Amino acid sequence: MTTPAAEQAHEHPQPNLPHGHGLPVSYESPIPIRRATLGDAIASEWTKIRSVRSTLWTLGVMIVLMMAIGLMSALLISAADTDLQGEPVVGLGFFGVLLGSICVITLGVLTIGSEYSTGMIRTTLTACPSRARVLTAKAIVFFLLTFVITTVTATVVAVIQTAILGGGGGSEGTGSVWLRATVGVGLYIAALGLVSLAIGAIIRHSAGAITIMIAVVLLPLVLALFMFAESLRGLQRFLFEYSIPNQLGALYGSTVTESGPSGWEPLLLMLGIAAVAMGGAYLLLDRRDV
Repeated sequence: MTTPAAEQAHEHPQPNLPHGHGLPVSYESPIPIRRATLGDAIASEWTKIRSVRSTLWTLGVMIVLMMAIGLMSALLISAADTDLQGEPVVGLGFFGVLLGSICVITLGVLTIGSEYSTGMIRTTLTACPSRARVLTAKAIVFFLLTFVITTVTATVVAVIQTAILGGGGGSEGTGSVWLRATVGVGLYIAALGLVSLAIGAIIRHSAGAITIMIAVVLLPLVLALFMFAESLRGLQRFLFEYSIPNQLGALYGSTVTESGPSGWEPLLLMLGIAAVAMGGAYLLLDRRDV
């Protein structure tokens, strides 16, 4: 005669276990396990930046502004038969780039600021505990993306303007000014975007960081315009010379003042500012909680 327990054991036999062990053998995944690298972080950030709508809107608006303003400027000058008085044709792209820089500033802040506002930064840092690696990946992806798009758009605008105006405006339209007005401008705007990304990491508030960056771009020039006192002439000249609009103009070979940064100096200055801002962002990101 068998008991109910014996019948249950006969119907549901226990699995065969290795001798001397009370648990089944542990499962080993066929997928190789390796340490995460900077390349993995870059791939993750690239997936993020190309899948959010803010990237499409900000860079799309920048392209439209640069193309529309550049084309309109060339058409108006051509219709009015205006003499550029030796100024390079590519300098007409300045106004579109200046307005487009606001779009790059916005995207730079949102690249990291939006993660703080939604709390996604906790997930990001859980998946990649190395905060320096996360910030580096964001900086690399953002810098390369904005540099390529700005440079390509600036080049297309310059070609269209030259075709409309027949290359008028001086021999400097071809040469070093062309290089600065395309590659130089692309690097400058991308570096300005890095400053925005760093400020977003430091402030951790998208609206506040965007406001600060817009003030950095426009406020020095606006303040200089209203400095009428003779005692403020030195400060006024400094603000004119080192304002971002004047530095962009220097890359195009056209500045507000006779002195100040010229040639490639504005780009070197902006790269230095970006390095300092990113250094501060690395330091604070590593020392503060999320």
